[in-house]
Amino acid sequence: MNELEEELPTEAAPVWATFGDLMACLFGLFVLFFVWAVAFQVDLTRDLEEQKVRADDASRLAAEMATDKARLEALERVLAGPLKDGSITLTDGKIGIRGNVLFDSASSELSAEGETLLAGLGAPLKVYLEQHNEAIMVSGFTDSSPMIGSTKFRDNLELSAARAITVTRALTAAGIAKESIFAAGFGDAHAIAPNDTPENRAKNRRVEIAPVPLTGKAAGAPAPSAP
Repeated sequence: MNELEEELPTEAAPVWATFGDLMACLFGLFVLFFVWAVAFQVDLTRDLEEQKVRADDASRLAAEMATDKARLEALERVLAGPLKDGSITLTDGKIGIRGNVLFDSASSELSAEGETLLAGLGAPLKVYLEQHNEAIMVSGFTDSSPMIGSTKFRDNLELSAARAITVTRALTAAGIAKESIFAAGFGDAHAIAPNDTPENRAKNRRVEIAPVPLTGKAAGAPAPSAP
């Protein structure tokens, strides 16, 4: 009996060792599953955030497109008359007027036709501005022909700026508030046609009147006015 009792602990030892190995394996599997679950959660969170960003971007783009469409429709309504008779064009929210309608060659003085046209644009543009948080930007453009025989303007950039200021003052006289309009000259930059024929050069000699949204700090401050 004594010999049997002494042998019992020796036979039980392998059982506990096997059990310990099993527990170690289970713990290892638990750690692996835990790491996988954390990684899966991180990936899922990142995917959800990316989807949310894409959805937000799509919503913002749709809202901007809807806003731009509404702005364009509002402009078309208030400018229905001059658009119908062809005295102006409206492209991407920009009101275009051919330079030869407003000015003689190398001049910044309005023609009689130009004065009449701008006087008629003042009232509808004023109505539009009263309904939108925007300002009016008047941009002058020329063709690439050099200034010849002119002592008043050094180059096309100076001529385009002078014409933009002239149009700005005419619109101010027609009812647009000084705080809601400003002028810029671009010379022969931003041509809309090659300067290779008289017809194309005439297209590039133009004035554009564009409502521009006021955002950020500008929304609470008056827009810069022309000199």
